[in-house]
Amino acid sequence: MSPDPRLRAARRCHNVLNPLHSTLYFSPDLGTELAKVGIEDRNAAYFAARSAAMGAVGAGTVTSTFYNFKYELVARHVPAVWQVASPETVLAARARAVDSTLRRLLGEEALDSPEMAEAARLALRAAEGCTRHARPLYAAHADLPVPEEPHLAYWHATTLLREHRGDGHLAALLAAELDPVEALVSHVATGKGMAPKWILATRGWTRDEFAQGAERLRARGLLTGDEELTLTEEGTELRKAVEARTDALDRAPYEHLGDEGVARLTELATVFAGAALGNGAFPADLIGKTA
Repeated sequence: MSPDPRLRAARRCHNVLNPLHSTLYFSPDLGTELAKVGIEDRNAAYFAARSAAMGAVGAGTVTSTFYNFKYELVARHVPAVWQVASPETVLAARARAVDSTLRRLLGEEALDSPEMAEAARLALRAAEGCTRHARPLYAAHADLPVPEEPHLAYWHATTLLREHRGDGHLAALLAAELDPVEALVSHVATGKGMAPKWILATRGWTRDEFAQGAERLRARGLLTGDEELTLTEEGTELRKAVEARTDALDRAPYEHLGDEGVARLTELATVFAGAALGNGAFPADLIGKTA
């Protein structure tokens, strides 16, 4: 059976919306703004900025909702970070970082354009189709007010859509019986995931733990028997199934927006994502299999 063309279109739309959301976590502006409120460690800044919408949660909640970070790394910073700055303070700092990041990456003309306002309207309309049940990161962000400025409203909407899909993706990974390290390793093996050097630098796992995850996948017949991170046919099919299940769980917002709206939002988002990428939003070696 061929894939549903509407699900393919929804995934294409997500694939150009998500990069703009993700620019924040690679922006020096986030570190600058959070340092102003006392959060200077890079990992603490990430955990705080992404989880603040949920309130002053503990390490267990963050680890659960983020999925592929090692608990011990999270617990090193959470909940202690909330003694430094409240979630409300972090959210305000995050908003300032988003503003300065988008101004630098996209330029004032793009931020003030009719296209940005249109993209914000379309993305927010899509987000109306999202659901809260069993989606903690989405649900927490859905309770936040929508910013008035179009570029901030657009970023807010991309965050809602990203976290909605992400929450569903975790359910798909769990159903596929991929633990956090195995999920990371198998994604790297597709050639589309974060490079191992970045995983080891940010997720808290050691090189040995990463290698042990690969061995578990080889034992399941999902990776080839050599040292290369290459999926077997069975492994390829499993990853395809995970993505297909994620697509199915994420169909509601794009069905709500409608085919014409999805096509237009994809067109607009492609331009904005392309500008951000062209202006160095992400490290050149972020994606790949290089250790």
